[in-house]
Amino acid sequence: MGPEWVAIIALVALFVIGTLLPINMGALAYVAAWLVGMYALELDEKEILAGVSGDLILTLIGVTYLFAIARNNGTVDLIVRSAVRAVGGRVALIPWVMFFVTALLTAIGAASPAACAIIGPIALGFAGRYRISPLMMGMFVVHGAQAGGFSPISIYGIITNSVMEDAGLPSNEIVVFLSSLIVNFLLAVVLFAVLGGRELVSRRIDADEAQGPDTLTEDLHRGGASIPARGTGTTTATPTQSLGVRSDQVLTLVAFVAVAVIALAFDKNIGFVAITAAVILAMLSPNQHKDAVKQVAWPTVLLVAGVSTYATILTTAGSPEFVGTWAAGLGAAALGALILCYVGGVVSAFASSTALLPVIIPIAVPLIADGGIDAALFVAALAVSSTIVDASPFSTNGALMLANRPDTISEPVYYKQILTYSVIVVVLGPLLVWAALVLPHW
Repeated sequence: MGPEWVAIIALVALFVIGTLLPINMGALAYVAAWLVGMYALELDEKEILAGVSGDLILTLIGVTYLFAIARNNGTVDLIVRSAVRAVGGRVALIPWVMFFVTALLTAIGAASPAACAIIGPIALGFAGRYRISPLMMGMFVVHGAQAGGFSPISIYGIITNSVMEDAGLPSNEIVVFLSSLIVNFLLAVVLFAVLGGRELVSRRIDADEAQGPDTLTEDLHRGGASIPARGTGTTTATPTQSLGVRSDQVLTLVAFVAVAVIALAFDKNIGFVAITAAVILAMLSPNQHKDAVKQVAWPTVLLVAGVSTYATILTTAGSPEFVGTWAAGLGAAALGALILCYVGGVVSAFASSTALLPVIIPIAVPLIADGGIDAALFVAALAVSSTIVDASPFSTNGALMLANRPDTISEPVYYKQILTYSVIVVVLGPLLVWAALVLPHW
């Protein structure tokens, strides 16, 4: 048995064990990486550990640390109230605002994880405040990031179009971009309908008065609050006090803007930028934020560190290339295309989409050359199949949503919700994308 099969079998085993038993899958992935790396690939331990994504780990730590400080000093509450005012108190519009803002960020060149890291915690703060499904809100951010992710000036778009050009394939930047935009928008529509979006349409909130259930007691103590009328979705106001904006909240808002500008406009690592901002804020108010570091999502850090380490082992073993080459050798080009879409979806659910795209697109060249498949549509199907699964809790974007879950839902429950949704997307997504983009034009 070759190392590519050993790596695949170990991946399936750790997934099954981690799903059935209450064991952090990151810990399991480290064990699998060690065993497969040493005994199937003959790597030493330094080579195995070189696979961990330090960039990803730092991003998770830095962003969750910064937003822990923002939650502690009330800045997140301030942003929530301001954003509700901006949408006229229409609760149903809040998820869509988050979707399109995240899409805009990635469309103009932001890395998908960076956009999710900036918007995700704010969006999930809304979910906690106004009883919006955390799963819907988190997935709106993720799919928003992918919706704009293949514009001609985006990171994914540049990678995809460059790889197609290098492989001698005819490219169509607009087809790839619109395919991702439409598919992710339709997924958001389905999520909105299934996860309570229709109930939100009738709900209105006065941004100056309404407070979430988790801050109700504190606000009553301060002098008043609005109490949601559970049966109607409207609010009944009691006298309130204007809390104003404190200087530490202003500094935190400035830090948010600085992180976004430095990371996106100047292309600096968002993990370094976020943790620097967090440390500065903590130094300015050390007693207030002394416990903020405890709020970093350490189980999620372990999960992502372990899985990203194993993803490198999987790539080193040649498993993606092995399956892709086998698919390209099948007699029916359309069937091979479907298999490649699934390879992209399954592997990307555990690994970096950015790293996968340059690998899987060249594998498709024989199918395009010999099978009569439209190049742009097939690459669009591969690209979309490989990125819609970024909702997975093992990917950067899904992990960011898990790390910034609202207090209204426990981490195990939210993890299972995201995992269940991810499995559905992995199972059905590539098939539906293939049926819509590849099959009609074969």
